[in-house]
Amino acid sequence: MRSLSIFQITLLAVFGSLAVVGVVVFALFVGSGGGNIVGPVTIWGPFDATTFKNVIAQASESESRLTQVTYVQKDAATYEAEITNALASGDGPDIFILRQDYALRDSGKIMSTPYSGPTGISQSQFENTFVEAANPYLSYAGILGLPFLTDPLVLYWNRDLLSSGGYSQPPRYWDQLGDMVQKLTRRNDAGTILKATIPFGSFANVDNAKDILSVLILQAGGDITREDKTGRLVPALSARTGDTSQAAESAVRFYTEFADPSKANYSWNGSFPHSQATFAAGDLAFYVGFASEKSAIAKTNPNLNFDVAPMPQIRGADRATTVAHVYAFALTRTSGNPQGALTIASLLSATDLSQALSEAFAIPSARRDVLSAYQSQSNVAGGLAGTGLCEGQNVSICSATFSRAWADPDPDKTNDIFRDMINGVTSGSIAPTEAVQRADKELGQTIGQ
Repeated sequence: MRSLSIFQITLLAVFGSLAVVGVVVFALFVGSGGGNIVGPVTIWGPFDATTFKNVIAQASESESRLTQVTYVQKDAATYEAEITNALASGDGPDIFILRQDYALRDSGKIMSTPYSGPTGISQSQFENTFVEAANPYLSYAGILGLPFLTDPLVLYWNRDLLSSGGYSQPPRYWDQLGDMVQKLTRRNDAGTILKATIPFGSFANVDNAKDILSVLILQAGGDITREDKTGRLVPALSARTGDTSQAAESAVRFYTEFADPSKANYSWNGSFPHSQATFAAGDLAFYVGFASEKSAIAKTNPNLNFDVAPMPQIRGADRATTVAHVYAFALTRTSGNPQGALTIASLLSATDLSQALSEAFAIPSARRDVLSAYQSQSNVAGGLAGTGLCEGQNVSICSATFSRAWADPDPDKTNDIFRDMINGVTSGSIAPTEAVQRADKELGQTIGQ
């Protein structure tokens, strides 16, 4: 491993452009017996085909094995169903792009890579190579995907609205929001909110609501799922006997206060359009969204004066935390060319191409070495936090370094569980403690299924 580190340092010294000079297959992944011929490999994914193909074409000038790659873009709305149906009929791709929260649910579609075998990578090496949010790809059977991109949750803020309230920077800590709500929320004479501060409280019209709640729970020291002593996945929302933390209950109380007219933090309700659209329209001071949403917001309203900051944290916490979507190349069980698929997945997730794909899609890499290389540069592009955390750094790249994720048994079902938990509290039909206990039970049933 020592010689590998020296080699990586050498690569970092020549970073700086999309041109991939001599794509390298690390011994960490592929080994020395791969050869030059891999055979045709087809990849399916929701990412833009033109951008993806341009990266592959440029890299293939130095790495001939990439000339046999075919990338097919799929509609994100139907992607999961199309993958399932294609693999069931034996007509699917060799590789498909997988998001970490679908790793557990889709594990039956994947040919996992053993911790000792063609990749030559152990669990600890995986954890040292990729961001912590990639850990859901680690299973008892092996590695479910080779990560290449990390899309962290960040805080978007409207410079003009903050300036009107006397603020030059967004909050660094959640406890700063109280005063901001009082100064930034604008109401008419009837009390109707015209300009909102932050879209917390409701669920249906809050984009990324489940992810926001996940951040709040994790920051408070809680878990959503965890492994028990036998390695079995179990729910962890509700406090168990002996636990001193009520993280989920605290997170739910905090979140729902912003939609409660009787609370001082009241700043949002179900009458607003979706939160991203409200922010893009200039009617919202803060929006919590993924780093990849920045271009869509700017395209919707080119005149919007906004920037990006790290997610606010709990004051005094031992570590900074946000959540992220991590994308990986997963090998399908039905591939007719599994060795070729493994070689291509390893190439695409290695340092050079992970960096090239990151730059092309404007989403941070999932590799720690690529992120470190960017952080060491003094002239990184992007908004500055100006609040201490990530000061002087590209916020998205910095946020990727402290991103986390939890093992999600079924993203669609858990979204419904979180929705019902929040709606029960905001409707007044159930207290936060009982709502969390009910959600914990439903989460356990989902894991069992």
